[in-house]
Amino acid sequence: MRIGDTKETVTMALDTLRTNKLRSGLTILGIVIGVMTVIVISSVVNGLNNNVASLVESLGSNVLFVFRFPVFGQRPTTEMLTRKQLTYDDAMAMKSLPHVVAVSPALQYTDNTAPGRGGNTSIKAGGKKMQNTILEGDTPDEKEVNDFDMREGRFFDDFDQTRAARVVVLGSDTADELFPGQSATGKEVQAAGMVFTVIGVLEPQKQAFGGGKNPQDNKAIFPITTFHSIHPEELDYWITLKYDDPKNRPVVEDELTELLRRRRKVANAAQDNFAIFGTDTLTRLWNQITGGLFLLLFALSSVALLVGGVGVMNIMLVSVTERTREIGIRKAIGATKQTILAQFTLEAITLCAVGGLIGVVLGSAIALALHFLMPSLLSTMWIAVAFASSCGIGLLFGIYPAWKAANLNPIEALRYE
Repeated sequence: MRIGDTKETVTMALDTLRTNKLRSGLTILGIVIGVMTVIVISSVVNGLNNNVASLVESLGSNVLFVFRFPVFGQRPTTEMLTRKQLTYDDAMAMKSLPHVVAVSPALQYTDNTAPGRGGNTSIKAGGKKMQNTILEGDTPDEKEVNDFDMREGRFFDDFDQTRAARVVVLGSDTADELFPGQSATGKEVQAAGMVFTVIGVLEPQKQAFGGGKNPQDNKAIFPITTFHSIHPEELDYWITLKYDDPKNRPVVEDELTELLRRRRKVANAAQDNFAIFGTDTLTRLWNQITGGLFLLLFALSSVALLVGGVGVMNIMLVSVTERTREIGIRKAIGATKQTILAQFTLEAITLCAVGGLIGVVLGSAIALALHFLMPSLLSTMWIAVAFASSCGIGLLFGIYPAWKAANLNPIEALRYE
């Protein structure tokens, strides 16, 4: 098919769109919806993945978590739930490992009046109350392990911990709620019936999902010894460990495993009764969740594309019937089967390509608008995939009408009224 013929075919297809606007719009509606859905879904998933990757990066690639059972991607068994708890001495023993930079054992208060809401309580100051505040006990190493930035004041030190000082570091939301428009440092707050002096306020913490409040910004952190005096019943330690270089992770894990097995008196043939995991565990879990969700939503959008393809096939069959005499004339003056086949196939692709372009524009606009409400990041690759899919649908569903047109008997076609 010559370039001139191709241009003529595309022009004829566009003329058909302009002549039958309503019919053409309904025909490509499925294509528009399908392409638009693919772009919106991929943008949201891409934005969430980018936020999660940023969050994981902020946690550090040289950080390990240790707990008595795995907490991500696996439901704890009865055996796991009954395991012996990790201790403060276990954490201090980890400091002796050669590649370890800092270790922070942490405790959180669990409010038994609100099942399933770990670490939730309230904190008061000056007649104001902050609900659902996480009460947490940490060591001074917590700041180094998690790379906390201070908005004001300081983090507690070894001296505060040694003397179980009545001091506290607040999360940004907690401080803003209790002391709006003023510095929280030096002020007093009440928690668990005791009075504490605020010595610092943390910068807002990164979160994976945009919009709303980050629960980690509603927190009150005490020296671990002070926390023991508030809630002596809490002894289930979560240990965070920072080591010198990400490339040393296998060595650190081996040394850590050997240390804990020895301290917890695990028999040689027995499995570990503790769990060691890194930030990559969060990434794998998130990828599993979004991967399955994306496939489901992509399948739904594919249905819209297929419905659009059926509509295109239907309208092309109608077009072949309406233009039977025109096809007969073209064949009579020398048009070959290949020419007719290419003409109608290209018309179907053009119809779908127009639908694809409209879908790309609408999908991109929605994705950009969603950026103000939730993480959303346009992907050039998925825009290209969505548009190519629309053209592919045109090719797939335009072949049969084009074949039917190409195989019309020219004599019968000329007789058609």
